[in-house]
Amino acid sequence: MTTRDPDREPGESEAEVVEELQGIHPDADVDADRHPVAMLLGGPWGAVESMAPTVLFVLGYFASGNNLLVAVGISLAVALVLAIAKMVRGEKPVRVITGLLGVAIAALFAAYQDDPLGFFQIRVLANILSALAFAISILIRRPLMGVIIGPLMGTGMRWRKDPDLLRAYSRVTWLWVILSLVRAAIQIPLIQNNQLAWLGATPFLFYGLVAITVAASWWVIRRTLPADHPGIRHPRTTSA
Repeated sequence: MTTRDPDREPGESEAEVVEELQGIHPDADVDADRHPVAMLLGGPWGAVESMAPTVLFVLGYFASGNNLLVAVGISLAVALVLAIAKMVRGEKPVRVITGLLGVAIAALFAAYQDDPLGFFQIRVLANILSALAFAISILIRRPLMGVIIGPLMGTGMRWRKDPDLLRAYSRVTWLWVILSLVRAAIQIPLIQNNQLAWLGATPFLFYGLVAITVAASWWVIRRTLPADHPGIRHPRTTSA
């Protein structure tokens, strides 16, 4: 992606300035995969990664006549295939391992509990812990959304020296606290009422909620940053 100096040039339109402050210049060859929203969602591949192991776990369970070992085997196999595909695509080992472990822990916990609902019980706990982690990160002035987005945008942790970006990432991180709690709140009554089929459909709902949260996050960042701020790719540090 190519960017220009954020200072407005003679003859530059307001629309160009706004788009430039967003980190996207209208004349640039924008790679959709480099846009913050696309990067956080992961595109179609991200949808497959987030939904396939859970959906196939439930489908495998019902299709095999409620055979939990078959469901566990299917989910683990799918997670392994996705992990290999990530490695082929050159993704970071941390992301590969994290995705594989997330499915493996849920599947093995279900096997340990001898109950397919265990696959979702551990994920409820994970969502509650995620909400707690997001909230704590805000309190210690290291909002996790900044920790995630900063490296993606090539700015590392320099945004922490920019009061405007620190404020923006803190507000955005609260959205993800809410998302984690909402996901847990949706799954808990389904687990309590043994609604495995509906639990198998939650990945579709959750992906939609993530998409809405990502879009809302981008909107909050844009609304929080001052009009003269050069954008998330250009933190205004003290030294600058």
